[in-house]
Amino acid sequence: MIASFRQVWQIARLTFLEAVRQRFFNFLILLALALIASAGYFRQLDFRDQSQELRFIADFGLGGIVFFGSILSVVATAQLFFSEIENRTALTMLAKPVRRWSFIAGKLLGVALLMLVFVGVLTTLLGFLLWHREQQLIAIYHDAFIKGNWLNEYPDAQRVRFVGLAVDALLQWLKFDVLAAITMLVASFSNTNLYTVVVSFFIFLICQLQYIAYDSWQKISFPALRGLVWLLSKFFPNFQLFAVGEFLVFPAKVAVPHSAILAAVGYGALYVVVFATLAVSSFRSREI
Repeated sequence: MIASFRQVWQIARLTFLEAVRQRFFNFLILLALALIASAGYFRQLDFRDQSQELRFIADFGLGGIVFFGSILSVVATAQLFFSEIENRTALTMLAKPVRRWSFIAGKLLGVALLMLVFVGVLTTLLGFLLWHREQQLIAIYHDAFIKGNWLNEYPDAQRVRFVGLAVDALLQWLKFDVLAAITMLVASFSNTNLYTVVVSFFIFLICQLQYIAYDSWQKISFPALRGLVWLLSKFFPNFQLFAVGEFLVFPAKVAVPHSAILAAVGYGALYVVVFATLAVSSFRSREI
């Protein structure tokens, strides 16, 4: 068992190193960094109050992380899997005492490490931009308060909650891991990289809109159709459960309970295990 986990870690390490050397990863992370960095220039827009400026920067940056992270998790997983198949390195690897579950687990762990670096770098940049602009706004409020133009200092209700930003980054990373596991499942029975990417993005769209089916299934009167919609709503994860950034980064009227965050973490971890298990089962019956 210890030897198997060592194999998983070795495959994950090689997968991660291969991924960071790919031009696609470097291009995508540079593009995402440039997009998030450009959020600071939008302060030239006419915001009704400065607090909305910080919220805009946060929403803009988090949206960029979700958009580019979704692309990277799908494309990187598919490319890293099929590169092993096309180069016949998977055949050589599995000819050795390497189990197929170790191969799948190692690949997913390598992608998870890649997404952790991706999310960590972009969240750090976004956090710095928010902190820098917040300090500027605090200084503006302080000068106006000293001069008597304003009655109060910078309100605490408008301060950025950087711990909440880190928690939201963790949830987004977990969502990307779920998406990578879904992509690995599709790749385990697919013959081409393109088919895997297209189907995985289609499933991603379903997961983004899954809450609509969940809200509407109770309105269906036909029992069989209602049961089918309910079953599909349970099979496809609801990615909206991870979209709580705006409630964590800034103080909200109704605070997000810790139990909801822990539930989202458990929800994502469960789907990673389920889809990874299905991918292993599918890959075992595949001829290489």
